[in-house]
Amino acid sequence: MSTETARPITGDTAKRRSQAIAGAVAGLAVVAVLVTVFVTVRGGDPEPATPPAAAPASAAAPAEPSAEAPTEAVPSEAVPPAAEGQPAPVDTPAALAKEPVVKGGAGAVSKLKVTVLVPGKGPAVKAGQTVTANYVLVGYKTGQIIDSSWQRGEPFSTPIGTGRVIQGWDKSIPGQKVGSRIQIDVPAAQAYGDEQGDLRFVVDILAAK
Repeated sequence: MSTETARPITGDTAKRRSQAIAGAVAGLAVVAVLVTVFVTVRGGDPEPATPPAAAPASAAAPAEPSAEAPTEAVPSEAVPPAAEGQPAPVDTPAALAKEPVVKGGAGAVSKLKVTVLVPGKGPAVKAGQTVTANYVLVGYKTGQIIDSSWQRGEPFSTPIGTGRVIQGWDKSIPGQKVGSRIQIDVPAAQAYGDEQGDLRFVVDILAAK
C-alpha cells in the first residue's frame, strides 16, 4: 500500500485560514456588542411610573364659605330739622283737624284785616320764629281756591316777620296764639300785586319755634 504524502500548507492557504479566523472573531465581537447593547438598553428602560394616589378629601382645598348678611344692625340716622317750606312735627288741635270751607268777600279790601275764627291756647307767635301752619287761599272776590296746604297733604313751615313771605302774613301772624285759626283779608299791595288781586287766607297756626 502506498502512503499519501502530506502536502505542505502553501501561503495562499494560510492566508485564507487567517481571514476566516479573523472573520469569525469579528462576527463573535459583533454578536457580543449587540448582546451588550441589548442588555444595556433593556436594563435601562424605566419602569412605568405609578400614578400618584388621589389626594384625600381632607387635603382638598376648602370651599369658600357662602356670604352671610351682616348681623350688626345699621344705626338709624337722626331726622333732620324741618327745612323752610317743609312741615315740622306738631300736635294738631281737634278744632283745627278739619279743612275749613272758605268763601270770598264783597267789595274790595282796603286794608289788612285779621279775624280770629278759633282762639288758640298756646303761646303768642313772635317775629323771627318759624311757624308751621295749614292754610287755604282763595280769591277775595271769586272765592275760588288758589292754593291749599290741605290739598298737598302737609302743613307749611316758614320764618315769620322776616320778609320771607308776603306782608299780609308777616304783619298778621306775629302776636297770634298757637292753636288759632285766623282769617286774613289781604289787599293786593300786601300780597302778590294786581295780577292776583285781593286775597283771603284762612290760616291754622299749628306751631311756632
